[in-house]
Amino acid sequence: MPFLTIARKDLRLLLRDPRSAVILVLMPLVLILVLGLSIGEAFGRKPDNQIRVSVVVEDNGLPPGAGDFPGRPWSDVVIDDLTDTGNVRVERIATRAEAEALTRRGDRAAVVVFGPHFSDRAQRCSFVGEEFKPNPINPLNEYGVNLDELDVTVIPGRNQPVGNAVLQQVAQVSLLRVIIPWMIGQAFELIGSDPFMAKMGKYVAGFSLLPEAMRKSLGGAIKLGIKNFFKDYDFEAKTWSQLTRQQTPEQRAANREKYAATGFGLNRGTVRYQVLVPSYTVTFAFFLVLTVGWLFVAERRHGTLVRLRAAPLSRWQILLGKLLPCLAVSLFQGFFLLLCGKLVFGMDWGPQPWLLVPVVVSTSLAAVGLSMLVAGLAKTETQVAVYGTLLVLVLAGVSGSMLPREMMPEEMRRLSLITPHAWALDAYAQLLARDNPTVDAGPVLVACAVLAGFGAAFTLLAWRLLRLD
Repeated sequence: MPFLTIARKDLRLLLRDPRSAVILVLMPLVLILVLGLSIGEAFGRKPDNQIRVSVVVEDNGLPPGAGDFPGRPWSDVVIDDLTDTGNVRVERIATRAEAEALTRRGDRAAVVVFGPHFSDRAQRCSFVGEEFKPNPINPLNEYGVNLDELDVTVIPGRNQPVGNAVLQQVAQVSLLRVIIPWMIGQAFELIGSDPFMAKMGKYVAGFSLLPEAMRKSLGGAIKLGIKNFFKDYDFEAKTWSQLTRQQTPEQRAANREKYAATGFGLNRGTVRYQVLVPSYTVTFAFFLVLTVGWLFVAERRHGTLVRLRAAPLSRWQILLGKLLPCLAVSLFQGFFLLLCGKLVFGMDWGPQPWLLVPVVVSTSLAAVGLSMLVAGLAKTETQVAVYGTLLVLVLAGVSGSMLPREMMPEEMRRLSLITPHAWALDAYAQLLARDNPTVDAGPVLVACAVLAGFGAAFTLLAWRLLRLD
């Protein structure tokens, strides 16, 4: 068939042009890599009201003979308070050295380190003296909690004083909520005990002359009186929720994560690449406008299009012969960039990766249709460079290819649907969102149908407006 001959010839021209490989394959990979290394890890995350607290746990656990409470390392109790009560996102870093490297680079505002003696010292915290508790520690001071007394260190980040101060206060509040109920509960347990009543005898005249039974009943009465006086609090409790007589907060396991990094700063598999790879796959699919435009201009300059018009070929055969090689190149580009996203950047293809195929195909149809329309109208290479680049960049900016669509105003998101890019990005967002264990294929297929409609409309216009002189 004649159009296949034209397609083979144009495919050889496309593959022989080094500009095609640079624009369609190498440039998007370089941009994804550079942006992935330079932007923050919050890029692509949905905004939330959580503070991330990075911690290193070196805690050796409870000392021997610690008793029934809390029954686990005190560092676990503090992390539970942060994630469950404070609803803070806690990131656990494996080692102190790694935390120091992150703060030194400015990647973290601060990192809280629970030292090896933290549980031992927290267990010894007490309001009472040596005669009631062996080797007690009172870690409270004018600022809240003396971190050194508890073997807690806050490693400050580089040039982030505000973030460091905020995380210091978050750690202080959580430690107060954990330590104070424990200290109050221990002290209240001692009221009415023999050591307590003996201490009372030193300050109350004639107390030692009372019968033993009366002294014991008096101790119980003192404890009961205090409980009734502060009836909104349970001083026998040792946790904040029980002390304040509030419901125990539900566990929020989703608020906990582990820090993971790979070599030379390329944090593979992070959320940023779930956004960058599809964004630049869509953007550079439409850079085909430049490549196809240059191809058409070259053929006009060499008189090839005039000879095609003189041949016994219909307009649709010429257009189809030009379209097929461009479609093949666009499909290769789309699948190649997604494959590189998986292998190089650790991108997750989602629970139903097969749905990526119709998205790539329909995006390529839209991109090729627009490329044929612009290339058929451009007269010179300058027109291709100016009009094509302007069109591609404006469409990318309006659609949300350069800025995540979640960060765009609602009105702009609706307006962006006039571009094929926006429909492709919405389809990728449905498929690649990490918080979606399942995918509703309906919206994805609707987006694919709209993209195919864009491609058909662009191609029809190209067929009507194509000039072969």
